[in-house]
Parts: sequence; structure tokens; C-alpha cells
Amino acid sequence: MTRTVEHRPPLEELDQVVAPPRRRVARQRPAHVGLLLLLPAALALTLFFLLPLVQILIRSLTDPEPGLGNYTSLFTDGVTLPILWRTVVVGLVVTAATMLLAYPYTYVMSYASPTMRAVMITIVLVPFWTSMLARNYAWFILMQRDGVIDRAFAAVGIDGVVLLGTTTGVAIVMTGVLLPFMVLPLYSVMSQIDPRVMAAGQNLGASRISSFRQIHLPLARPGLVAGGSLVFILSLGFYITPALIGSPQGSLIAQAMAIRTQRLLDFGGAGAMGILILVVTLVILVVSQRLSGRSAGSLASATGRATEKSATTAGGRS
Repeated sequence: MTRTVEHRPPLEELDQVVAPPRRRVARQRPAHVGLLLLLPAALALTLFFLLPLVQILIRSLTDPEPGLGNYTSLFTDGVTLPILWRTVVVGLVVTAATMLLAYPYTYVMSYASPTMRAVMITIVLVPFWTSMLARNYAWFILMQRDGVIDRAFAAVGIDGVVLLGTTTGVAIVMTGVLLPFMVLPLYSVMSQIDPRVMAAGQNLGASRISSFRQIHLPLARPGLVAGGSLVFILSLGFYITPALIGSPQGSLIAQAMAIRTQRLLDFGGAGAMGILILVVTLVILVVSQRLSGRSAGSLASATGRATEKSATTAGGRS
């Protein structure tokens, strides 16, 4: 009768099997080490942002007298709300203009050759290497009376096109300044879209416009939301451009805050305006985070749904 002998691995092999988990457990970083790494950033954020913000909030509630008088006057003085509304409208116009300009540029950049893509990215980054004040003075020269823009319109028979001192001129300059902040987030999303998805939709019978509207645009929505929220938030706090290009009659919220602090010495009222802008910014961030979260969550399944819609549309047309 044959006897089966159980094979047992040597102790060295058992050590090799058991040892790696022990070594991995031993290499795990303690929780307090991660907290120590966050300490410098948290300290800087507290000193340079949270503490000044708390001081502004306290001053807005106590200067010139304790209470909510500064916040009440924002809605009753007849000046702050029109300025705030003008700022929001300019921000929306600038956001829409940057989207319309950045989308085709980024679309071409995502499908261009590596050399051409590098050139286009360099063109986007050039404004970051130029002084903001120098760029605004360049626009000042272009938009003034008898400037380049005025002469160009006069050459075709349209006289008196002076954009300096107008809200339209401010919106144009802000669009040019904030355009890179829309291009970069949009490109980071568009560069991840597989070009074969558009080809698949067209192979199923969809037209170029239908495949673009139902496939490419939903996939690029997170970049539009991120870039749009960034541009809009930055436009709320613009000061140099409205001060140089605009006029006192078309002041934005940042100019009104500067007038309150520098000329009227109304630090409490200026602090209340700053807190109001902060609340608006937080609301925009929450909405954009929810929109981008929904878009990112459905990014993987959007391709299949959009392709199916394209095929259904093509089948209905045929």
C-alpha cells in the first residue's frame, strides 16, 4: 500500500511568503507624520488668510458701531447693488466670451502635432510672463481716441469708436487677460478625450455636428465648468483693468471697495462688501463642484450614451 507523503515547503520559503506583508506594515507612515507635513501650509493659511478674514469680519460688524448696519446699508444705499449687478454681468459676459474663444483653440490644440501643440501652449503662457500693468497700458493705447481701434473703424467709415472709459472696453480687456485661465483647464480635459470616439459616432451614421454636440461637448463639460468658475471668480475681484480702462460711472465692486477704504475711510463698509463677495464666491464654488462632480462621475459612461444617441439619430434620419 502506497503511502502519500505531504510536501511541506522549507522554512525559508514560508518566511519569504509571510515576510513581505510584515515589511509593508512596518513601512507604513504614522498618521502624525502626515499631519506634520500639512502643518506649514496650514500655518501659512491661518496667518495670511484666516486671521485677516476674521479681522475684516469683526470690523464689518463693529465699525463704526456694533451691529449689522454695514450689511443693511449694502442693500439699501442704492449704490452697492447696482455695482454688484454690473460686476456679475461683466463676469458672465467675460466667462461666455472666454468659453467661445477657448473652445475652438483648445480643440485644435488637442488634435495638433506635438510641435504645433508646444507652440500653441507657449502662446497661451506668454501673458503670464508679461506684467499686468503693461498689458493694460497697451490696451489703453489701443482703445483711446485716435488710437489703433478708432482709426481702424474710421477707415471703414465708422467714426467715434472709442472703447476707453466704457464697460464694453473693460469686458474686452478682461477677456484677453483671463483667456489663459479658460484654455488650460479645458485642455487638461480635452487631451484625455479619445479621438476615436468622434470617428465611431460618424461611422454609425451621425453627422459631424451631431457627434460633436452629443459626444465631444458632454465629455469636455468638466473642463468648461472648471474654467468657467475660475474665470468668473477672478473677474469678480478685478481692479487694475476697470480702474485704467473703465470710468467712475461704470465702476465694479473692487473699485467701490477701494473708494470706501482710500477716500471715505469706511473700513467697516468695505469689509462688508468683501464678505459679500466672499459669500458669492463660495456659492459659485459649491455649484461648480457639484456640476463638475456630476460630469466627472458620468465621464466613463457618457461616451457609450452619446454614441448610442448618435446612432439612434442617424437611424431616425435614414
